[in-house]
Amino acid sequence: MSEQHVVLDHVDQYLQLGRDYDCSDLHLPTAYAPAWRRFGQLSPIWPDHQPLTPEDTARLARSFLGDKEWDRLQNHGDIDFAYSTQNGRYRASVVKQRLGYDMVFRIINSQIKSIEDIGLPLEHILPLTRYQNGLVLITGAVGSGKSTTLAALVDFINRDREDHILTLEDPIEYVFESKGCHVNQREVHTHTESFAKALRGALREDPDVIMVGEMRDLETIQLALTAAETGHLVLATLHTGNAPRTLDRVLDVFPTDQRDQIRIMVSESLRGILSQQLVPRADGNGRVLALELLVNTPAVANCIREGKTFMLPGVMQTGKNVGMITMDESLRRLYVQGLISRDDLLFRSDDKNQMRAFLES
Repeated sequence: MSEQHVVLDHVDQYLQLGRDYDCSDLHLPTAYAPAWRRFGQLSPIWPDHQPLTPEDTARLARSFLGDKEWDRLQNHGDIDFAYSTQNGRYRASVVKQRLGYDMVFRIINSQIKSIEDIGLPLEHILPLTRYQNGLVLITGAVGSGKSTTLAALVDFINRDREDHILTLEDPIEYVFESKGCHVNQREVHTHTESFAKALRGALREDPDVIMVGEMRDLETIQLALTAAETGHLVLATLHTGNAPRTLDRVLDVFPTDQRDQIRIMVSESLRGILSQQLVPRADGNGRVLALELLVNTPAVANCIREGKTFMLPGVMQTGKNVGMITMDESLRRLYVQGLISRDDLLFRSDDKNQMRAFLES
């Protein structure tokens, strides 16, 4: 493939390559060669390909954008939407920058993975999906597999229960067919103005389960907590690294005078937090899931109420019987099994001193 210098005619041809070679993302940037992200690493598709010119990227952008998207790009300078071809779905982002257009595509698996496929501990995750109300948070950095986990949970609920599921997404990634449940999917900017507006409307649509693609701001977090308190099971994602940081992030968006009340709300409505990372395998063949799981027990609720989130790692170590595990413990297990490298273990751990001591012991 390395002798290829020709710029392909259509974005879809690059996307097909990305699918064929098992990539998570595809980049078509101005002044850089076409690139892809495979197993977490970004690299040019063809090592000796010429950088794309502003004319190349403008032509490629025009090849797949409809008039509506093109106009929005010209007026706002960036667009983010779900793009479909006969070969699958993609989360597309196009931005104008100093040199020209940049396009990035997240490749969405058409098959929704099951809880078992992902490697989540079924016996401890299952109870979280069977609550009639409360809040389940899936957290992690960009590209850590949050959407895949969220889709697996929604798919399981869809088959396991007979309820009304409402998803609010930006954009819609996985498409759910109604199975045991009636599933409604709404896309921000297409079917509604914002997550907050959609959540306000959601409470009038008699849902049992609400999936919120991302809790971005105070209003969305407030509405999600209200929904969780008033008899809905809310599944949502946040860009945080572990359970204590997630709780701090939720509480910190509120004004200081409301925090005591919010701590009580969260301590009562939280069901669990799954924090995840995708770590490159030591053998270079793909990535493996490192998972932190916090389950809301009386001891956890007490830490939240009293604002002592720094005590949670200690509480989690005593909660192994309900499946609790810290991120560092999960990484240690993967290292002991020979699945991840020593460098990745140290780089990704929270308590590096403790991890060094473990490695030297």
